[in-house]
Amino acid sequence: MRNRERDSTQKQAEAFPEQALASVELFAGAGGLALGLHYSGFEHRAVLEWDRHACETIRGNQSQARLDIAKWPLFEADVRGFDYSSVRGPVDLLAGGVPCQPFSIGGKHLGHRDRRNMFPEMIRAVRELKPRAVLVENVRGLTRPAFLKYFSYIELMLTYPDLQGREGENWLDHLGRLERYHTQGKPDGLHYQVVHTVLNAADFGVPQRRERVFFVAIRSDLGVGFSFPGPSHSGEALLWQQFGTGEYWERHEIPAHKRPTLSPNVRTRIDRLRDSFLTQWRRPWRTVRDALRDLPEPSTERTTTEPGMTHFQIPGARAYTGHTGSSLDMPAKTLKAGDHGVPGGENMLAHAKGVRYFTIRESARLQSFPDAYIFPGSWTESMRQLGNAVPVELARAIGLKLRTTLETAIVR
Repeated sequence: MRNRERDSTQKQAEAFPEQALASVELFAGAGGLALGLHYSGFEHRAVLEWDRHACETIRGNQSQARLDIAKWPLFEADVRGFDYSSVRGPVDLLAGGVPCQPFSIGGKHLGHRDRRNMFPEMIRAVRELKPRAVLVENVRGLTRPAFLKYFSYIELMLTYPDLQGREGENWLDHLGRLERYHTQGKPDGLHYQVVHTVLNAADFGVPQRRERVFFVAIRSDLGVGFSFPGPSHSGEALLWQQFGTGEYWERHEIPAHKRPTLSPNVRTRIDRLRDSFLTQWRRPWRTVRDALRDLPEPSTERTTTEPGMTHFQIPGARAYTGHTGSSLDMPAKTLKAGDHGVPGGENMLAHAKGVRYFTIRESARLQSFPDAYIFPGSWTESMRQLGNAVPVELARAIGLKLRTTLETAIVR
């Protein structure tokens, strides 16, 4: 355990740039996005989160010397009343995982009518801070046809943050004004070049299949373009290591008689992969087994043993249609915060004896948090925070690409 933590911390330190760029983080939650951006070289001038439990998690981790986040200025505050004039100096990056519940497939689908819709507040922050770049994360459900018009609205508000809604004007009328302004093709004042995409965290070395939509906006006066980072890992490369070379099973010391049987369908896919570049230069997806291999069996009760009092079992897991747990030899299914009942009802590991809930520490690894990162709250609260988090390594990959883009702009 300690060797793994030391290696992970050393890797992050080696990758940490010499001079950080200034950033502001909204809707920070447990700190996944903030931590990934921190590791990619951004210095947070303000970290905002209104939920006291999430703030307690961040505060608890600010005392962890290995994380080097003690200087984060954490504000336990509602963004709707925050005064951005208190943020010192120019801001290079404004980032935030805008609350996803209004647009989540597992939620109530209220969209813009949901009081938790904070996109207008994100735009207010853009308007007041005028950052060089903006990064916004949300659930893939936002891209569904039902939200198509609101998706366009978000994109155009990010593009022209100064073109505010008028008093008494509904969002559809505001969208119409934005569309007309956009098609004139002669913007003035503050405006951004906006791109968006859906990324799967597994494609960036996170041991979890987690798809999220990301918007990136680059201030137009910088004169630089941005493209999202390409995948570093692939499912094809994992399949090849499992059934093409057998390297995966050998690495985990799984004897031949305990390995899955090669089905005709998989055999056909393997034949097609023999000469595929995807198996040559991309690394394999990381699996649940990869992520948890050096963890001991979880305790049946909360104890003070390694790692950090969070590796204990919660009873009551059961499989049913649509909730069958995650396989050991694939990236985990998407960890969820839960909307009703026990949060994390789908956050289970399927094994030979049935299913069990992932522990807090296991879930933290599946979200690529370092082992030094603690979750001091209850299992229910910790799983809610983890289910809402942006995977640290995915945030880091995007952050590194943003940093390169902004450094190019600064040189120009």
